[in-house]
Amino acid sequence: MTNIEPVQIDWKPDKQSQVPIYRQIVQLICAKIASGEWAVGTRLPSQRSLSQSLGVNRSTITTAIDELTSYGIIAGSRGAGTRVISNTWSLMLPTDTSWNHLVSSGFFKQNNQIIQSINRLEFDPSMVRLGTGELDPRLFPTKMWKTILQRLGNNISQLGYLEPLGLLELRQAIVAHMATLGVKTTPANILITSGALQALQLISVSLLQRGSTVITEQPTYIKSLQVFQSEGMELAGVPMDNDGLKYWQMQELMKKSNHKQILYTIPTNQNPSGITMSSQRRSELLKFCVDHQLPIIEDGAYHELCYNQQPATLKSMDDRGMVIYLGSASKTLAPGLRIGWMVAPEPIVQRLGDVKMQMDYGASSVSQWIFREFLTSGLYEQHLDELKTTLKNRRDNALQTLDRYFTDLATWHRPAGGFYIWLTLKKHLHMDQLFKQATENNILLNPGDVYDYHYNHSLRLSFAYTDESEFTTAAIKLAKIIKKLS
Repeated sequence: MTNIEPVQIDWKPDKQSQVPIYRQIVQLICAKIASGEWAVGTRLPSQRSLSQSLGVNRSTITTAIDELTSYGIIAGSRGAGTRVISNTWSLMLPTDTSWNHLVSSGFFKQNNQIIQSINRLEFDPSMVRLGTGELDPRLFPTKMWKTILQRLGNNISQLGYLEPLGLLELRQAIVAHMATLGVKTTPANILITSGALQALQLISVSLLQRGSTVITEQPTYIKSLQVFQSEGMELAGVPMDNDGLKYWQMQELMKKSNHKQILYTIPTNQNPSGITMSSQRRSELLKFCVDHQLPIIEDGAYHELCYNQQPATLKSMDDRGMVIYLGSASKTLAPGLRIGWMVAPEPIVQRLGDVKMQMDYGASSVSQWIFREFLTSGLYEQHLDELKTTLKNRRDNALQTLDRYFTDLATWHRPAGGFYIWLTLKKHLHMDQLFKQATENNILLNPGDVYDYHYNHSLRLSFAYTDESEFTTAAIKLAKIIKKLS
């Protein structure tokens, strides 16, 4: 509840400390907000009152208030005084960050052997890629691209460096695009990234302290990467049911850590499970996160690939600045375009934009112009409609194939969109051996345990890269291999 009267501060700065007094005040206010003692809406004393009660110069108070305002933690308005406006993402900005070493040092952990093998074998043309997270190249909209590139050739006169947040015209187009997803935003709240994965890298090196806990669904795409672990984060998984993340099980996890905690979720067409979170579960999850001051990264890479009704994004339901939304053109248009975007509070976007400039000095200029043209021409929506029709047909064929050949071998979930079917074998096989046997038969699999926190007997099957005939032929071979190993 919003406090009508200003809060009372029973505290004095340590004038003997090496920490500047204004910094002590910033740390105090951040600690009060982070602990929940000061909720969103809490009114702070006037600067004159703070100066008198703390026994410091008015200029010291002004410096501290200006810094907290720049982070988006507090804001002042005429007649209402200065109030707390954020208790999640913005609190992470004043903490010590150690991202400079990212530019000059190779600190990423290695992928495990299976993932390295997959990354290598995906470029073997003899392999049928039955689990890959990439669109079939034959679905590339060649005619549309010719139209787009011809327009650009007539209109672009130079390809210089762009501003830190990315091409303004593209950010404006994304504002309009996000409005179709129910998200009201501005160009100042959007950062263009070199794919959604880079957005995760920026967050991990710029906002999170070492030892922070990233809570995810179990299984999850992010478990197959080392992006957070390489920067010293801990991952913790929470199971799902047919409605999505069992958010209530996060409470016990949250009690075990004294470090910062965030939630990374793919609520729509989740990778790798294919589950789409129900509307009621979304509302309940967001309320839980607000109550527990748990910031959310919403990965929307597959959100636009719902075959029927598209659920509301968590970001569209967020009125507290709790949710950072990640979008991507990689799953809908072309992975080689390397264009993603982040929608976040302006102070977060500004900080991460500065870090991105140190990493690569901006995403590809030509890629940004191309995607902008797709969005503003209407061709992107046309392409999405055609793509979803094709993927739906491929999904239906995949499910029919599984019904015919895998009923005695496995169970699976029916996805409402996206690329994936999560197949769990009924008998416990040695998955490394299954991977090897499949590879020898020119079938490339994605074993489920690379996405999970525990060894499992599941596979991530994809119907996005193969057509109906190719999927069915490979699935029949796979069924024979499984029976042989059982």
